[in-house]
Amino acid sequence: MITIVSGLPRSGTSLMMQMLAAGGLPVLSDGERRADVDNPRGYLEWERIKQLPKDPGCIAEAEGKVVKVISLLLLSLPEGHEYRVIFMQRPLAEVLASQDVMMRNRGTAKAADTSIISAAFEKNLRAVDAWLDSKAYIKTLRVPYHDVLRDAKTVAEKLISFLGIKLDAHAMSQQVDDTLYRNRSK
Repeated sequence: MITIVSGLPRSGTSLMMQMLAAGGLPVLSDGERRADVDNPRGYLEWERIKQLPKDPGCIAEAEGKVVKVISLLLLSLPEGHEYRVIFMQRPLAEVLASQDVMMRNRGTAKAADTSIISAAFEKNLRAVDAWLDSKAYIKTLRVPYHDVLRDAKTVAEKLISFLGIKLDAHAMSQQVDDTLYRNRSK
C-alpha cells in the first residue's frame, strides 16, 4: 500500500505528513526543501515525485510509506498499486491568503487576480475529485483542515482506521500547533 497526502498548496499537507510520521508511518522525503518561516516544522517533500507524469514508476519507491503529492499530479498515479489518499481540504480564501504571505516572504509576490487563481484551483479540485472517485484502486479520505485543528485525536483515529495500520494516535494529535494557524478566514 502507498499512502499519499495531497491537497492544494497551503492546505495542511505538511501538518498531515508530520502527524503520520509522528504516528510511526515511514515518510518518503529527501529533505531538499528545508523548513522556513512559512513552514517552521518542514515540508516533508520528495523532489522526485514531480517527475511522476514522465516517470510513473517512481511511485513504487513509496510502497509501505507516505509521500506528499500535489493535487494535480494525482492524475498521473499509475494502476498496479493500492493507494490510500488523504486529501486535505482548507477554505480557498485561507489557501490564497497563505500563499500570498508565503510569496511575499520569499520576495516573489506579484500582483495577481485572485479570482483567476481561485477559479483555477476550483477547476483543479473538481477534476481531481472526479478522477479519485472514478478509480477503484484508490481509496480517498477527505480531511478538513479545521477538523484537524479542532479535534486532532479524532482525526488521528479516523486516519488509523482508514489506513488499517497501527499508528500512535496520541503522538499524531500532538503535532497540531495552533500558533502555526496564521492565515485564517474572516
